[in-house]
Amino acid sequence: MPLPADVPDLSALDLLRSVVELGSVSKAADAHRITQPSASSRIRTLERQLGLTVLDRSPTGSVPTPEGQMVAGWGADVLRAAERLASGVASLKAELSGLLRIAASYTIAEYVLPPWLDEFLEDRPGDSVTLDVTNSRAVIERLDAGAVDLGFVESPTVPTTMDQLVVGNDELIPVVSPRHRWAPRGAVGLDEFAHTPLVLREQGSGTREALERELRRLGCDAPTSALDLGSISAVRIAVINGASPTVISRLAVADDLAAHRLVEIDVPGLTIQRELRAIWLRRATLPRLATTLLDAIAHHDLRGA
Repeated sequence: MPLPADVPDLSALDLLRSVVELGSVSKAADAHRITQPSASSRIRTLERQLGLTVLDRSPTGSVPTPEGQMVAGWGADVLRAAERLASGVASLKAELSGLLRIAASYTIAEYVLPPWLDEFLEDRPGDSVTLDVTNSRAVIERLDAGAVDLGFVESPTVPTTMDQLVVGNDELIPVVSPRHRWAPRGAVGLDEFAHTPLVLREQGSGTREALERELRRLGCDAPTSALDLGSISAVRIAVINGASPTVISRLAVADDLAAHRLVEIDVPGLTIQRELRAIWLRRATLPRLATTLLDAIAHHDLRGA
């Protein structure tokens, strides 16, 4: 049976949802990257299609009517289904083309995944992988949006909407330049450490989240930032050449410690062990390549797994 003529256009329904969530047509227009007149026109077209007034317009702005609130609420399930459809189609197209789409946080992308993927693709000349390198929060956002099939994160928390597999372990350690005043001592008390500005990863990174969680556990405030940087490599270089300490993955600085470019500092009581995880949407059907890669990692069939 065909849909009735008054079923609203999905893009207009999505725009109405944004108006309700963001509180104004102009903010919704910005979020959808369209002009405000274009957004207003789409909402008027939606109203004509529905035979309902969904926005109360006044010189000071537009707010959803009770009917608009109801339509937006009913439309939420429809839009979620549309998002699942779009995600499924994208995943199917990637599957048919032999493409696995991965997003991974920096530590895993730089120090764990490369040898795994190199070996995994060795006997699969017709398949390929795209790797999007970002922080743990953004990995989760990309999975939610259906932009990738599989994610790898080092953050200690994973949304309940996602399944996960532990693929490795890591330790975060305090390090300084050999020129830092802590270097000759090799150790510093927790109070002094907690009150010293650090070179930190940006908000949303698994490394920063793990450090903040451990300091809270020890009764300390969140760390003070001397410098926020968006990658592990940038943090390493800043600490090697600068005056501030950091807390960083042991995987990332193993060579620097061996070459004495960095010095590990003992902070009594501060221990940050973390699990590295593969994650994927619970509601999604994993593509063949994603399932095969996870199976190889789980059974230690890849170097370093």
